[in-house]
Amino acid sequence: MIEIVDLHKNFGGNSVLRGINLTIQEGQSLAIIGRSGCGKSVLLKHIVALLHPDSGYVKFEGKNIYEMNKKELYEVRKRFGFLFQGAALFDSMTVEENISLPLVENNVESKETIERIVAEKLELVGLPNTQKLKPSELSGGMKKRVALARALVTDPNYILYDEPTTGLDPIMSDSIDDLIKDLPQKIKVTSIIVTHDMFSVKNVADKIAMMHEGKIYFTGTPEDLLTSKDPVIEKFIQRTGF
Repeated sequence: MIEIVDLHKNFGGNSVLRGINLTIQEGQSLAIIGRSGCGKSVLLKHIVALLHPDSGYVKFEGKNIYEMNKKELYEVRKRFGFLFQGAALFDSMTVEENISLPLVENNVESKETIERIVAEKLELVGLPNTQKLKPSELSGGMKKRVALARALVTDPNYILYDEPTTGLDPIMSDSIDDLIKDLPQKIKVTSIIVTHDMFSVKNVADKIAMMHEGKIYFTGTPEDLLTSKDPVIEKFIQRTGF
């Protein structure tokens, strides 16, 4: 379980997080939504201590991650996979080399072991036999799948998705949504999805946390959100065109 308690963060006098409180249960598929610039991605980075708050804390399985030493934090981060908004693949590397980077970082030295794991993860995301391709040879949707394979390569317990369908056409977006939705059934993983795509939210999330003015304004199911009569929520949904 991840507990986020009274998290505050300022950037140059701009208050982005103003007391975030949120609990993420194991096995959950949680979507974090809100207007652009409301701090969704900033919150995501705090969960794995890529950013540190001005006040407040994040507890991972009962331990404050900001009080951990480097070794402890490294072990926690190994249990997370991160799918970046732009896929963040290295153009000069093959698909296999991109996916295997976390294994090399974790000192998995056997070439045969690395090749086997990479092949398994590519199969899992529906891209078998693409190991030798370069990112320039992939479509946007394929790049997201490769990035997801890389996020899965260390068998994480948690996956953080930062705008996973941004820049994709509706068909590709549905394909990525299906992957995110199916993963918890194939492997034991908790998903945290930052997105403004309400179609994705409805497809993949079993719980939603909506950010507004630096705080968690709403938590509940997709149905709770879509049937809410709260004017702030209704205005947000209308603006998304959902």
